[in-house]
Amino acid sequence: MAQQTVLILCTGNSCRSQMAEVILKHDLHDIVRVFSAGTQPQPRVAENAIKALKLAGLPTADLYPKDINAVIDETFDLVVTVCDNAKETCPIFPRQVPRIHISFHDPHGEPLENFLNLRDEIRTRLVPAVRLALGL
Repeated sequence: MAQQTVLILCTGNSCRSQMAEVILKHDLHDIVRVFSAGTQPQPRVAENAIKALKLAGLPTADLYPKDINAVIDETFDLVVTVCDNAKETCPIFPRQVPRIHISFHDPHGEPLENFLNLRDEIRTRLVPAVRLALGL
């Protein structure tokens, strides 16, 4: 079976979508290609997002915020918005793409524990939702 391609979209692409990209790549690595992007990307990935991923033994070396325009021409099988703002400002893609929305709390400026909780919530809520949406 050919890999399906998923875009995780958020506003800043500095926390929730980055963490979701890494977790989906890890948990569904054989069956899903994953990208993340932001509608208004921040200058860098949140330090505590990187720490939370590293504490779970997940790779973080290649993480950097990307603008939606950098991936808009990719052929996606699914677009997942992980914040309400991205849901409202989600761009029109060159071809029809199924979308799902799963909102996660933004822990920016909060303690590491909240990033750890977000990491675990992404794994328990998002991974099964993506599997279901893609028919896996």
